[in-house]
Amino acid sequence: MGHREDLLEGAKRCLLAKGFVRTTARDIVKESGTNLASIGYHYGSKDALLAQAYVEMVEGMSDAFEGGGELSGEPGSVERFAEVWSNIIGTMRDPGSMWRLSMEIVVMGDQLPEVREHLARAQRGGARGIVTLFHGGREEDVPEETVDTLGYFYLTLMMGVMAQWTFDPKTAPEADQLAEGLRQVIGAATRK
Repeated sequence: MGHREDLLEGAKRCLLAKGFVRTTARDIVKESGTNLASIGYHYGSKDALLAQAYVEMVEGMSDAFEGGGELSGEPGSVERFAEVWSNIIGTMRDPGSMWRLSMEIVVMGDQLPEVREHLARAQRGGARGIVTLFHGGREEDVPEETVDTLGYFYLTLMMGVMAQWTFDPKTAPEADQLAEGLRQVIGAATRK
């Protein structure tokens, strides 16, 4: 690996160990075995490097969201909804979960406009990708209006679940509770 990749991997480890705010450029350099000048040369700033590291960590979660293999529920079904949420919630159970880091980044986003901008662009890709988890298909085939509606619906639900699991895992919802809530919403919406 070169300095660019070493920095990225070091930044990921620092994020999980110390969080965004407490990670310093020197921490990343120590963890990656590189030098301070490498951060500016390859990423422009420590914050840009940490943002990129965070985005890659989130993107790396897609296998876990699929349960490490193919999803068995029919695309678009309540069963698929429950299966995907079970997998997502499974990633939130770990005490060193990156989702705790996500909450830190959400809370401090307005203090770091460069990071916020970078993550906002990545969020659109996340909205596109999450649609395919629940409904199947390929990301490149998801229309923009679906990203703007269904994609952001799922991301909003994920942020709420993430906040609940971070705040109090003992009372946070499980996948079957979310699926039952969806059934109730569908039932109420389809009553004549």
